[in-house]
Amino acid sequence: MEYKTEQEAFWSGEFGDSYAERNACTTEFLASTVSFFSKILGRTAGIENMIEFGANVGINLKAIKMLLPNIQAAAIEINHKAASKLKEDTFFNRNLNVFEESILEFQPKEAYDLVLIAGVLIHINPDELQSVYEKLYVSSRKYICISEYYNPTPVEVRYRGHARRLFKRDFAGEFLDKYPDCKLVDYGFQYHRDYNFPKDDATWFLIERTVP
Repeated sequence: MEYKTEQEAFWSGEFGDSYAERNACTTEFLASTVSFFSKILGRTAGIENMIEFGANVGINLKAIKMLLPNIQAAAIEINHKAASKLKEDTFFNRNLNVFEESILEFQPKEAYDLVLIAGVLIHINPDELQSVYEKLYVSSRKYICISEYYNPTPVEVRYRGHARRLFKRDFAGEFLDKYPDCKLVDYGFQYHRDYNFPKDDATWFLIERTVP
């Protein structure tokens, strides 16, 4: 399959396969993820459904489902191996709508109470960020949660020996500047040396649409 960017081909191929295998849902990692999302979801209300952009094998979705058992969830995932694991995971009782496609090709057909993107914008070709921001915005009825590596100015970082595969910047700030009808509800950081719930230095921003 031909993709628009080299980053899409990278994540849909062998590297993405290996990533899906590496990201097993250990009890410890799931506990950290539950702790992480408990802080975020504690600042929300009335969430009945959600979609995650770039869900991989679904660890974030599992954590959220543990906190909000009745939530209806959907996921977008470009990698076939990861998408297959999502579809087959008995945790979701096959009650998970999986869009196996690139985020750049995804066309939102409905709006969700919560739109989540975590550790994915950093891997998007910077030239395509405005398009992805628009998809996040259009997909949201109420909340958008962005959790990525942060840097005040755009910078590229080598990723596991690969160039042009990881980019840091103020994603949330750019999103808020683009959509004035959105407001910042809260933000936070979970440190990789936390004694009980270590996380990969994840910075999160919870944004609310004031005019759905």
